[in-house]
Amino acid sequence: MKLPYEEFDLSSVTTYPLKSRKSKSRADDFARVYDKGSGVAGLIGSLPRMLAAADLTNVVRALLDVHARGGAIIWGLGAHVIKTGLSPVIVDLMERGFMSAIAMTGAGVIHDFEVALVGETSEEVEESLGPGRFGMAAETGTLLNRAINEGVARGWGIGQAVGAFLESSHPRYERASIAAAATRLQIPLTVHVAIGTDVIHMHPDASGARLGEGSLRDFRFFVSNVAKLDDGVYMNCGSAVVLPEVFLKAVALARNRSIALANLTTVNLDFARLYRPLTNVVSRPTAGSGRGYSIVGHHELMLPLIAAALIEMSL
Repeated sequence: MKLPYEEFDLSSVTTYPLKSRKSKSRADDFARVYDKGSGVAGLIGSLPRMLAAADLTNVVRALLDVHARGGAIIWGLGAHVIKTGLSPVIVDLMERGFMSAIAMTGAGVIHDFEVALVGETSEEVEESLGPGRFGMAAETGTLLNRAINEGVARGWGIGQAVGAFLESSHPRYERASIAAAATRLQIPLTVHVAIGTDVIHMHPDASGARLGEGSLRDFRFFVSNVAKLDDGVYMNCGSAVVLPEVFLKAVALARNRSIALANLTTVNLDFARLYRPLTNVVSRPTAGSGRGYSIVGHHELMLPLIAAALIEMSL
């Protein structure tokens, strides 16, 4: 069938009153002009009540509410959080009671350990890989493996082992260490490793038996912590694969034991939206019974902002 050049007849098109339409953007939800001197609390209050700004506000309020009720807040920390200089912010939140437990990747605890020892971390891989020097810092390979091997032999997880080593040796930058603060404040720190991914696995002192035993023990500690997240919050910051996978398995085990984890709030904070954090942290664990948020932004900007809001707005 051939069609003609024929203009469509618009004379009988129906319309409706604009006010009767459901709209996604409303003036009542628009941003408010920031009041000079109102601080971070004023900044949060001035944000538009929509999209990412509403999510950020809801995350801050969820953390404040759980903290006020004495509920559980667990933080999962990838290495990038430490490499971007946020350890003092994390330690302060630990001291203020905004962290009930912490989970780290193997790379995270390596960077934390190096900061504690010498106040520096994160080598230039491109410069060191060619000459065969990448990952070959003596103290990292020897002392950190020793701390893990000796601590796990005593029945500890990797997090406990590293924290205890730092507490006993009192390195120069101990106050900048999350692991040392966890031991000092008696906050559970668990470390979750994938064998072969971390530079300390390249050293002769690395023990697969101790690494495996310690990380498995830490996983079971972590599951016990996650099982207490009814009405709680889980924050995943900077781990794209390992911690989202570990968290999902912990949720599965808790629910296998008929622990509902009702009203769970989960948050993924990273500078990109990635599959595993979005599914294993934000979506799946909260489906039908909680709220999940994805906050996109650089850690060195977003974490201090969230921390400042918690400090100013807490009771």
